[in-house]
Amino acid sequence: MTTTLRPNEPLQQEADGTRSRRYQVCVNSRPVGEIRLGTSPFFGDSVAQILDLRIEEQDRRRGRGTVAALAAEEVVRGWGCDRIEASVPAEAEAALKMATNLGYVVRNRHMEKPLGDTPPVLPAGSRGRPMTQEEYGSWKELGTESFAASWIERGVPEAEAWTRARQSDADLMPDGLATADMAFSVLEHEGDAVGTLWTAPREGKAFVYKVESDARHRGRGHGRTLMLLAEAQGIAADLSAIRLNVFAGNTPAERLYESLGYETVTYHLYKSLL
Repeated sequence: MTTTLRPNEPLQQEADGTRSRRYQVCVNSRPVGEIRLGTSPFFGDSVAQILDLRIEEQDRRRGRGTVAALAAEEVVRGWGCDRIEASVPAEAEAALKMATNLGYVVRNRHMEKPLGDTPPVLPAGSRGRPMTQEEYGSWKELGTESFAASWIERGVPEAEAWTRARQSDADLMPDGLATADMAFSVLEHEGDAVGTLWTAPREGKAFVYKVESDARHRGRGHGRTLMLLAEAQGIAADLSAIRLNVFAGNTPAERLYESLGYETVTYHLYKSLL
């Protein structure tokens, strides 16, 4: 039996500059599912994305999805792409297994935790306060460098990583410290600044964009206190859950989040096509 992809719409040019196209997944010309491919809004036309892949229930567990994903690689090579990415919900265990068997590597994951009604109490001597303009300048510069480095360490070409980091700053913080709905905080412990926190509402949930303990004060539980501060801010904003991103391999952060009750909701994977 032969599995092929059959276009069922013209190539779409999206408003954000990306391209996308839907294909029927066919076995001996019989439609058994659908796949939608696109290019990345963050990294441009050289990076493809599997935006959706669905195989009909009666045709699952026969390798149709695997062959469709391999065929998708050939399609996007024809688009000039040298990398392909996919996002897989944590509950889709079969899809995650298929992706890893095909050589996809987990780059990062989103974790989430429901929020209650009562904000957590910070440890004695700790308090959060708004970041000052002077603190913001150096914090932003170091944050951009750190963000770019995180992508570079996980296979993204340096130029792409820096472009992504700078574009992210421009999109998320157009007005700097005064950007609406963004909360930039400093954690103090007994009068010393020991960490920083950046949170904001996103899709009805609190989102932790960046959390970092000062290097001079690490190993003293301030990372946990920063996360409690993030939860308190989310509850104060009447949000139902809190979400964050963690890069693969950041074991201390992964362990901290898991100990606080966060669970993985989405895996983000990539594969080189070279």
